[in-house]
Amino acid sequence: MCGIAMVRLLKPLDYYQEKYGTWQYGLQKMYLLMEKQHNRGQEGAGLATVKLDMPAGEEYIWRERVEGKNAIQEIFATINKKMSNATADVYRNVAKSKEELPFAGELYLGHLRYSTTGRSGLSYVHPFLRRHNWKNRTLVLAGNFNLTNVDELFDHLTLKGQHPRDKGDTFLMLESLGFQLDQEVQKEYDIIKKRYSNDLVITQKIEENLDIASFIRKSEKMWDGGYVICGMLGHGDSFVFRDPKGIRPAFYYISDEIVVTASERPVIQTAMNVKEEDIKELQPGEAMIIKKDGTVKFETIRSAAPELAKCSFERIYFSRGSDIDIYRERKQLGESLAQPILKAIDNDIENTVFSFIPNTAEVAFYGMKDGIKASTKVPIRVEKVLIKDIKLRTFISSNNERDDLATHVYDVTYGSIRRGKVDNLVCIDDSIVRGTTLKQSILKILNRLEPKKIVIVSSSPQVRFPDYYGIDMARMNEFCAFRAAIELLKESGRQSLIDAVYHKSKAQENLPKEQVVNYVTEIYEPFTQDEISKKIAEMLTPGDVNCPVELVYQTIDGLHKACPNHTGDWYFSGNYPTPGGNRLVNKAFINYYEGRDNN
Repeated sequence: MCGIAMVRLLKPLDYYQEKYGTWQYGLQKMYLLMEKQHNRGQEGAGLATVKLDMPAGEEYIWRERVEGKNAIQEIFATINKKMSNATADVYRNVAKSKEELPFAGELYLGHLRYSTTGRSGLSYVHPFLRRHNWKNRTLVLAGNFNLTNVDELFDHLTLKGQHPRDKGDTFLMLESLGFQLDQEVQKEYDIIKKRYSNDLVITQKIEENLDIASFIRKSEKMWDGGYVICGMLGHGDSFVFRDPKGIRPAFYYISDEIVVTASERPVIQTAMNVKEEDIKELQPGEAMIIKKDGTVKFETIRSAAPELAKCSFERIYFSRGSDIDIYRERKQLGESLAQPILKAIDNDIENTVFSFIPNTAEVAFYGMKDGIKASTKVPIRVEKVLIKDIKLRTFISSNNERDDLATHVYDVTYGSIRRGKVDNLVCIDDSIVRGTTLKQSILKILNRLEPKKIVIVSSSPQVRFPDYYGIDMARMNEFCAFRAAIELLKESGRQSLIDAVYHKSKAQENLPKEQVVNYVTEIYEPFTQDEISKKIAEMLTPGDVNCPVELVYQTIDGLHKACPNHTGDWYFSGNYPTPGGNRLVNKAFINYYEGRDNN
């Protein structure tokens, strides 16, 4: 769930100096685009710039990458420091600024990192850079993606004689695209050489004629996963393309002055001060290509899949709630839970306080409140019960930090409900994945208020399966829903079903990914959602909580009604959108069964 941002200025820098009072117009927009997507990655950030038409001997690509939660601020502080060291004469003169100042360029590519592989270090922070003596073979790459067939891609490259220095999917993407770019440039050279003898003219013609879509298409055909990839070539061409299932999002805005790309629509709306209808969504399987001369064109890289799988969990959890459609969807998710919530409290509205677990669940809370009021026709009691002291999501922290953080994330508003087991307390969250925060922090803290009953509501369905397309949830035993189903099977004497799923999974361990079936779904089949929810509540309730605890989950049907255009629900259903997902969940279950769940 990384964040990407790309800016291409379509006018010379002195145009922006004259109109907006600064040649830094593009750089300022990049800062806004990155800062507004800070929610998509807190592990690091990077920014790269390409300067057009720089003379030989002068640097034309600049890059700054930083690890940590404050990476965006550090990057721009470094850039500003370098600029502040320039003389006033250089700073006021656009031509001298472009010549002497590092990030005075026309093309920018920014990235917010959210790791899903456990790998860390500055070398894994985007943008990645593949340098070459020819500008048209120099490639800068950043993206929001996960590939599920890294081993296949690695083997493919090594069989061609390449020596990738890492098995990370970003490294392999860079080498794959770089190889095909070299091939495409060579092909153009062989054609143009027959017509021209001047090498400088030949180079210019190659850059003009270079078929960006062709080298992307030849690389991308082997990829299995979800991705939005942005790239810049050293001579000034740039591109962004999206996977054919539409798993990862991408939006763009084009005017006669600028082309902007980002992972989220409201980010562009705010940064560019434009209406939502001015912003378009890049279509699945499509590439937007911006040539050096500013020409923008769209080409199909791979035909969009008949059944798209736009990620629904991204809508529920990661995306900014300020998007008009996401806001409506999250409200609908809350509203659709009104009836099961009323059932959980025996319709006792008078003696129930409603709240939310900050902060991403607040919009769903408004929908829940509206749904309950519409059903009961009476006002409900609303309080700010929980306060989040640390702005950190524990389920995207590293494992060794997560347990400790979970006990300190929340505090409670004392006096928000009547003590002495008088009031029920209903709190809605956007998702319950591992249950760590509930067990180690939230339920214990809520218990201090002495409620009659605690009802925890999840606006998303039960997360039952690992994700391999962008969220760091890769091991079966991490999910409280899976652990609950396993316990129910054991308690009901159905260990044989667990064994059978293992043996069927093991039997297809060496099959091609296209032939692998997700048999892990059978673990859940004997039980209703309510039965699993009840078991989860039992498992997550600490021994010192002395009131009943009930969990209410969204249904998959309710999810699809609220988010009809985002049908990718593999976290909840096990219906993976690509063959690589089935292969990896098969491996995850084998690892769990064999006691290697931490590998």
